[in-house]
Amino acid sequence: MVNWAVKIEELTKVYRDFWRRKSIPALTDLNLSIECGEVFGLLGPNGSGKTTTIKLMLGILFPTSGRSWLLGYPSSDLKIKSKIGFLPEESYLYKFLNAEEILDFYGKLFYITKKERKYRIDKLIHQVGLTSYRKRPLGQYSKGMLRRIGLAQAIINDPELIILDEPTSGLDPVGSREIKDLIIEFKKQGKTVVLCTHLLADVQDICDRIAILDKGILQIVGTVKDLLSKKDVIEFIVRNLSEDNIPVVETFIKSKNGDVLSVSHPFSTLEELFINIIKRR
Repeated sequence: MVNWAVKIEELTKVYRDFWRRKSIPALTDLNLSIECGEVFGLLGPNGSGKTTTIKLMLGILFPTSGRSWLLGYPSSDLKIKSKIGFLPEESYLYKFLNAEEILDFYGKLFYITKKERKYRIDKLIHQVGLTSYRKRPLGQYSKGMLRRIGLAQAIINDPELIILDEPTSGLDPVGSREIKDLIIEFKKQGKTVVLCTHLLADVQDICDRIAILDKGILQIVGTVKDLLSKKDVIEFIVRNLSEDNIPVVETFIKSKNGDVLSVSHPFSTLEELFINIIKRR
């Protein structure tokens, strides 16, 4: 049994122009593994190769070279499609249907029984906060409401691997928090979540590991804690010490009977790390 949900080896995608000549590479020699049960953040500026990576993973695009696997199967294998949930950046939903009807439609595509569909639809509509709007046509939904029903649609099949592209786009802070709480709940259920977003604070809150792409090339990958730790700075957390003695060195703190609770490396922000990496190129 594999211990990874996504495995990518030397994945490359070069788009061609009208005359079939090679153009600028969208993705170059990407190597990446995403472990089962983790929340993984895929970051990068516009045009960095994030969407191309997702489409290659899902088998929507064919690679120029390289390979990828999902849940132990090649990305092109139809066997794993029912185990995957995908929320694209723009959800294309039937606007004349309401929340119940759209979820029932997608539930039928997965051959979910009528009784089970009803149970899942009620549960999902409640989870994404659309109980009061379940009968309203999607054409009357705001962008934030469409993101909510799009997320419900993406997980109607109870997938093992969930791929989310900008899941909190258009949501207010409360809605964003609720979606992040849902992602944390997915992790508790043992699901793997791949999260693409420009909202770096969201990634910093919930991701176990992150990768940053730029110009189709992987720049860095690692745990949020390791990447944001400032190794060349030491931070003291002290109690039982007066304000006048804060600037004093550790030995002097001890001489004043102050307790040094910890000595650790303080953290920068994911936004700072992201900008620094992009500016290096």
